[in-house]
Amino acid sequence: MNDIPRRAVTRTAKLASLPLGLAGRTALGIGKRTIGRPAEAVALEVQRRTADQLFAVLGELKGGAMKVGQLLSIFEAGLPEDVAGPFRASLVRLQEAAPPMPAATAHRVLAANLGDDWHAMFAEFDDRPAAAASIGQVHKAVWHDGRTVAVKVQYPGAADALMSDFAQISRFSRLLTPLFPGIEVKPVIADLRGRLERELDYADEARVQTAFHDAYADDPDFVVPAVVAQSGDVLVTEWLDGTPLADVIADGPQDRRDRAGLLLFRFLLSGPARCELIHIDPHPGNFRLLDDGRLGVLDFGGAARVPADLQWSIGRVLRIGTLGDPADIVEALRAEGFLAPDAQVDPDEVADLVAPHAAPFAVERFRYSREWLREQTARGIGLASDLRPGALARQLRLPPQYLAVSRALSGCGGVLCQLEAEGPFRAEAEHWLPGFTPETQPTP
Repeated sequence: MNDIPRRAVTRTAKLASLPLGLAGRTALGIGKRTIGRPAEAVALEVQRRTADQLFAVLGELKGGAMKVGQLLSIFEAGLPEDVAGPFRASLVRLQEAAPPMPAATAHRVLAANLGDDWHAMFAEFDDRPAAAASIGQVHKAVWHDGRTVAVKVQYPGAADALMSDFAQISRFSRLLTPLFPGIEVKPVIADLRGRLERELDYADEARVQTAFHDAYADDPDFVVPAVVAQSGDVLVTEWLDGTPLADVIADGPQDRRDRAGLLLFRFLLSGPARCELIHIDPHPGNFRLLDDGRLGVLDFGGAARVPADLQWSIGRVLRIGTLGDPADIVEALRAEGFLAPDAQVDPDEVADLVAPHAAPFAVERFRYSREWLREQTARGIGLASDLRPGALARQLRLPPQYLAVSRALSGCGGVLCQLEAEGPFRAEAEHWLPGFTPETQPTP
């Protein structure tokens, strides 16, 4: 494999192998069941093999396909355990790695963007990729001034492959329903398409990362690597060591899990107050827990602007949700556009829906857990399945200005549940969200 498979026929064939492989494994399972193997054991084997193929193909295709896999990995904690178990190992692998681009291909990209003498910019350059992301891979190197740096190189053909990915994944979205029964996958994919188009622009990512770096300079809790150089499809930033958040999730002690969870939440809430930006791609591969207890943040291709008025609105809606008064909740949701102006809803039903989501901010300390997220996922599926005229599901909407923030906070919640993190999350909302309490003003 030299580049991302770009031709539509090649990528379509790879994605088409998913249903064919699933059908073959199902037939194999039926065959084994007839010779005496327990049905439960056969089903488990089919699930494991399906997971292996699904994420191997998504990882090899990179681009939009791998991004979908990364998104699914965040919300793995919301799946029933008997469904989530066989997929978890494949999901974690996808968060941190993908099949690498050969060194010769990476060299061509570096020469095309930094010049034929690109080697002179580095004192050392490791041809072995240190990490692979959805549209590029990272090499560890030493800059000519002695700084250890991360060199992100975009896969050749990433932009062309992106459009093909989304067209094909939409066609095969039914294959993802075993992961999230009852959830519409196509709208999620369409939203990811817009985000990925922006992530392809490394110049924009460099600007955003610099804004975060300046806002968090010398911060006691966070480290944002400085941008060293950027040109075209190459981005060079300072290197960041630390324990990947996926490793903390896998086997970290509870105190480190709590620390990582609180800092992740603090980083997302403090970004708008400090630089009017929010990091909207909080999957574990983008974070490192440093030995000194700070949280290192990587990959700023996904970020959105959150102006002051929207910060106040978010705080106000969240505060009203924690108070639990049905009439006030309906009024706030209607004012912010979550309900149509003429929507006829039962205030008590709305309050029952909002209360669990506001629960982490209604108490002094809250413990996120897989069980809690599964309950919320089940509630959401139940709500979405009620399509009767006048049903609450038909009255709700997500205002465009809340889309990025909702994606960031829901993704963060998924990671917190993977961490099983406990902490004073209400206090973070009080500190960083104007409007959460009448007297609250953010203090960077």
